[in-house]
Amino acid sequence: MTDTSVDPPRIPRRSTAGPAEAPRPAARRGHRPGATRPDDGNATAATRPAATRPAEGAARPAPSAPSATERPAGEAAGAAGSAGADLHLDLPATGSRRSALMDALREAIRSGRLAPGTRLPPYRALAADLGIARNTAADAYAELVAEGWLTARQGSGTTVAERAEPVPPTRARRSSRPPRPAHDLRQGQPDAAAFPRTAWLAAGRRALTAAPNEAFGPGDPQGRRELREVLADYLARARGVRTDPDRIVVCSGFAHALRLLFDGPHAVLPASTAGPLAVEGYGLAFHRGLLAAAGATTRPLPLDEHGARLGGLAEDPEIRTALLTPAHQFPTGGPLHPGRRAAVVDWARGRGGLVLEDDYDGEFRYDRQPVGALQGLDPERVVYLGTASKSLSPALRLGWMVLPDHLVDRVLAAKGEREAWASALDQLTLAEFIDSGGYDRHVRRMRRRYRDRRDRLVGALAEHAPHIEVTGIAAGLHAVLRLAPGTERSVLKAAAYRGLVLDGLADYRHPLLAAEAMPVTDGLVVGYATPPDHAYPAALEALCAILPPLL
Repeated sequence: MTDTSVDPPRIPRRSTAGPAEAPRPAARRGHRPGATRPDDGNATAATRPAATRPAEGAARPAPSAPSATERPAGEAAGAAGSAGADLHLDLPATGSRRSALMDALREAIRSGRLAPGTRLPPYRALAADLGIARNTAADAYAELVAEGWLTARQGSGTTVAERAEPVPPTRARRSSRPPRPAHDLRQGQPDAAAFPRTAWLAAGRRALTAAPNEAFGPGDPQGRRELREVLADYLARARGVRTDPDRIVVCSGFAHALRLLFDGPHAVLPASTAGPLAVEGYGLAFHRGLLAAAGATTRPLPLDEHGARLGGLAEDPEIRTALLTPAHQFPTGGPLHPGRRAAVVDWARGRGGLVLEDDYDGEFRYDRQPVGALQGLDPERVVYLGTASKSLSPALRLGWMVLPDHLVDRVLAAKGEREAWASALDQLTLAEFIDSGGYDRHVRRMRRRYRDRRDRLVGALAEHAPHIEVTGIAAGLHAVLRLAPGTERSVLKAAAYRGLVLDGLADYRHPLLAAEAMPVTDGLVVGYATPPDHAYPAALEALCAILPPLL
């Protein structure tokens, strides 16, 4: 907006040099009552360029039309903005002149370019230099005096206030997140570009329209009833889980479920009484760290082509809880053998213990029928843990626990009186998404897409590295590439050099798993679901380029 302030009417002047310009009236348009007008002093002539200063004693010229430097801002020529010659102030060509001048002066003081005590030119001189109205410059000075940026004293002019210390430069903060890789084949992440935004938005609209008013109040720690009812039907149909809505507790993911069970003053399975926890010899280090932080001791079970070997459960009487991935061992792949599935449930019954079933990617099966949940064999001895992280997105932060009846109240006590993690609105949207069939359609579409990704990975390896064995490809979102002994570290270095991010198998091995119980195996864990479709061919090319040749 162009500043509309204008100079007050001129006082008639004599044709010869006379006294200095008469003082202006105290109250002017644009001047706030009570504000102190900065003292212009007698320095106006001293601060103007010599070429424009009339010689002492010389006759003044006859009044004429205002020059460009005396016109209001809206009449000033030039579209590129104005610059203050004395203060080196750059003002934009458009907008309020007064606001622009104040912003420029504040920034000069903040940056330290105008140090405390610096004397500013009289507002008449500054107005002439910038090509703005004198009232505009005077009002800007007065406002900055009122704000404490400037100090004005009669006869001493206007100076930068002593307390207006410049802000020290901010030290650049380094981001804790690594830069985006050129090729991303990390496991555990679905294709983020494939999230069903349109269908999810439509489900959200329907869910919010139908939601009762109480849905927008404090959340139920057990989770929205609408979601628990839909989950009970879906899990029974798709995963063979035996449950009802009252046995389901909604959480914000698998890690949250572990914290509820093992961590905190209300832990369901506190380390002090639950004893050590049996885990698979290969698993996610983040989960082991979370358990260790909660004080839980983990003891690894060796693996073979049939899944976890369960002999250690019977041999160690202290173990009463086991954490397994029966449908698809993570990360080596393959389901738990049917005989071992029955054996671990029998062990839990006889020991009075529990099996924690991590069904992290149960929907994605390619070459065979899905393996039903272990929970179906004994709902009172198996805690079923599922999430939407792989099927939809980890950004939703939605998971669920299907609990034995005697653990429901204890888990709710661990959660607290109000839901503090999972959004009730997201729960309602997911319930509607599942109930309307959108979830099933999305899973079928992604199953086809990921199977195609898997096939392209296997085909590329068969063409460029046929000596590399690929395992764990019948299900899930990743594969394991077996490498020659002693080559894993060098292959990972070569991958990093090419901007390819993926994991080595050694990162998943339990540190207490003895080599005599299960030999160390070199390998790569390749997440073929992570990159978007357009980036997948280049990622496969980079992967094949870093694989060691046949020796």
